[in-house]
Amino acid sequence: MCSGFFRAKPHVSMAPLMRMMQRGIEFMGRQWNLFDIASLVVVLYLHFLALLAPVHFSWGALWLAFALYVVTGLGITLGFHRSLAHRSFKLPRWLEYFFVYCGVLSLQGSPIEWVSTHRYHHQFTDTKKDPHSPLMGFWFSHIGWILNHSFRFEIYERRLKNVDDLKRQPYYRFLHRTYLLHSALLGVLLYVIGGLPYLVWGMGVRTVIVYHITFSVNSIGHTWGKQVWHTGDLSRNNWLVALTTFGEGWHNNHHAFDYSARQGLEWWQIDITWYLIRFLQVVGLATDVKTPTETQKKRKALHNASN
Repeated sequence: MCSGFFRAKPHVSMAPLMRMMQRGIEFMGRQWNLFDIASLVVVLYLHFLALLAPVHFSWGALWLAFALYVVTGLGITLGFHRSLAHRSFKLPRWLEYFFVYCGVLSLQGSPIEWVSTHRYHHQFTDTKKDPHSPLMGFWFSHIGWILNHSFRFEIYERRLKNVDDLKRQPYYRFLHRTYLLHSALLGVLLYVIGGLPYLVWGMGVRTVIVYHITFSVNSIGHTWGKQVWHTGDLSRNNWLVALTTFGEGWHNNHHAFDYSARQGLEWWQIDITWYLIRFLQVVGLATDVKTPTETQKKRKALHNASN
C-alpha cells in the first residue's frame, strides 16, 4: 500500500539525473543509489526518534501521537487508497483534498507516487513486477522495497503514467514536489508547541507506527490469514492488521473487489474507514459509493468457504 520516499519527477528531462542517481555504492550485496540512501536515512532517523519515547513521555504527547495516528492513518486509507487509488466513491473537491493532505503528513510519499505504486501493485499482484512482491521475501515486501530503488528503476516512468487523473490537477502536482516539506513543517510546529516530547511522539512514534501498520498490509496481508475469494494471488484477510489499519487488513476482500469502498464485507469485520465513508454518504458528502453486489460475491467465492 505504501509508496517510496525519494524519486525524481516523471519528466523526460530528468533522465540524465536519474541515470546519475542510479549509480551508487556496493553494500550488503547490491548497489545503493542516492535515493536508497536518502530513504534509509529518513527511516533510521524516525526510528531513532521513536526510541527516545520513554525518555520524553508525557500524557499530552501520547494523546497527540494517537490523534495524529488516526488523522494521518485515515488520510492514507480513505484519502490515498479508497478515494484516489480506486475511486471507490466521490467527495467534494475540498474534502478530498483535506483527507489527502492528512495522508501526505504520514510521510509515505506524494499522492501521485503512492497511488501509482498501488495501482501497479494491483496490475501485477504477487509477481516479479509487483513493486513489493512477497516473492522477494517477507522483509522485501514489508520495507525492503522502499530501500531498493534500482529494483523499480526500469519501470519507474511507466508506473507514473498510470496517474494522469492526478497529474492533471495542480494541487497534486504541488504536493508531489513539496510533500517532504509539509512533514518537516509539522515537525517544527510540534517542537515549538510541545518541545521534544511532542516531536518524539508526534513525529517519531506516530510515523513509525503508521509506517509499519501500512507496510503490514503488503507483507502480512499476503502471507498470513484467510482466503475466502478467488483472486489468483496471495492476499489474505487478517483481523489484527484490519484493526490497526482502520479496515485495510481485510485484504483478500479488497483484492476480490478492489473497487469497493467497503472492505470489511461481513458485519463483524471491523472497517473504521468504511464507517466514516458511510457517515459521509448519509450526510450527503460521499456519492457514487461502490460496493459489490451479492451476484458479484457469489462469482468470486471459494467453494464451501465462509468468512
